[in-house]
Amino acid sequence: MEWLKELFVEHSALQAVVVVSLISTIGIGLGKIRFFGISLGTAFIFFVGILAGHFGLSLDPAMLTYAESFGLVIFVYALGLQVGPGFFSSMRADGLRLVSPAIAIVLLGTALAMAMSYAFGVSMPDMSGILCGATTNTPALGAAQQTLQQMGIDANGAALSCAVAYPLGVVGVILAVVFLRKLFVRPCDMPGPDAEHRKNVFIASYRLTNPAVFGKSVHEIATQSHHHFVISRLWRDGRVSIPTSDKTLQENDLILVITTPGEADALRLIFGEQETKDWNTENIDWNSVDSQLISQRILVTRPEINGKKLSQLRLRNTYGINISRVYRSGVQLLATPDLRLQLGDRLTVVGEAEAIRNVEKILGNAVKSLNEPNLAAVFIGLILGLTLGSIPVAIPGISIPVKLGLAGGPIIVGILIGTFGPRLHMITYTTQSANLMLRALGLSMYLACLGLDAGTHFFETVMRPEGALWLGIGFALTFVPVVLVGLFALRVLKVDFGSVSGLLCGSMANPMALNYVNDTIEGDNPSVSYATVYPVCMFLRVIIIQVMLMLVL
Repeated sequence: MEWLKELFVEHSALQAVVVVSLISTIGIGLGKIRFFGISLGTAFIFFVGILAGHFGLSLDPAMLTYAESFGLVIFVYALGLQVGPGFFSSMRADGLRLVSPAIAIVLLGTALAMAMSYAFGVSMPDMSGILCGATTNTPALGAAQQTLQQMGIDANGAALSCAVAYPLGVVGVILAVVFLRKLFVRPCDMPGPDAEHRKNVFIASYRLTNPAVFGKSVHEIATQSHHHFVISRLWRDGRVSIPTSDKTLQENDLILVITTPGEADALRLIFGEQETKDWNTENIDWNSVDSQLISQRILVTRPEINGKKLSQLRLRNTYGINISRVYRSGVQLLATPDLRLQLGDRLTVVGEAEAIRNVEKILGNAVKSLNEPNLAAVFIGLILGLTLGSIPVAIPGISIPVKLGLAGGPIIVGILIGTFGPRLHMITYTTQSANLMLRALGLSMYLACLGLDAGTHFFETVMRPEGALWLGIGFALTFVPVVLVGLFALRVLKVDFGSVSGLLCGSMANPMALNYVNDTIEGDNPSVSYATVYPVCMFLRVIIIQVMLMLVL
């Protein structure tokens, strides 16, 4: 049985792979177990690693550092690549109403952590770990550890305190949501029955009764109104057509318009009477709406289309078709002329069968061509991210130059490449499953190594008075900012409770709490607000934890 001992105990590259894989496998299995409807998911890998470290299992220090660092880099880069397309759009006016209170949670929690560090005599390295655990934010912990190492300070305390605070960080957000709902939420604060229809795209039909638009072309109206909309179909004298940009509108024309929820009322003032039919339900058979046209989704797979604006393709006027919606990473986008297409976009195209076949040839629609991952973009992004993370930046008032490190550099480059890569004709597309695979692999490696490192002294720390103190501080850092800002958003900003719950979960990077919210609140408002604030808060926490340590230490 000597070979078995070598495989699991004696330090080697083979032993490191086996131990990390074993911890990840057990953690993933346990993560599927629900306690009172709550699951820790991949976070269980962390606690399995702690248990393994407690019982004496260890890795070669160099192998441990490599696996932990490589896992963190892969995770944060893939995360940045995924959230990149929606990162800057979330900062626009429509999303600012949700992003502002989410940023307030981040800043309030950080300020509270600094205040409690002085009040209770907890060292700032330990407090940084408590803050990361309370906010269930492993990329921020990676950034904190990198900063501490740059300053020549032992980073193990941060990992240990994070492990102590993490479980209540998960549960604390759920308890805060329940607390707000029981004591402060009124029936009128809940999302309305049509919450599932409030997405980026809204469909409405109008009968033209406003003389101001009679005889004007679609292009003239779009230019003069400054509103975002796409006219998908036009019915006139019993016939349906796809209106090109030079099509003139006439009195009593019936038009089907794709717009955003906020623009629907404004367009009613422009066009006239809005029809009462609800076009946003999921069960509409679009091909039966009219007999002359068909509706089909086409996948963008030709590399030369990547990064081009819809207006550059001139598909509408050339082929007499209309692109009403674009689906990207599960999000509906309005197909405005200035929208840049990316590989993997799914376009809803309306027109005659022959015209759609021609458009299909231009866009590609070859699913097999996207099955091969574009690994070049991944490795180039990692190189650029690590290079950016290594650049020292001097900040006035801070003695040591700040570096973005292993967590900050790759997530920024991932966001930038995901956002601007297509404009530079850089193919950054990865399927959602491929992106999830990269993130899950990287996070599993990171959490397994982090747990092993922290496990040696975990239980003896928890049993000491300082362990109970860390638990209490961590719960306060989770519960207090979430409740205060949640109540402010609910009462002052008049945000519905579904959206408030989503922004609370997103600001704390807590998908486990989001699962609970989705199970208890109807509609997709929680998921939409979560997706809106998550990338901003994730990025902000990675940066602010480093600045906090630099300012105080």
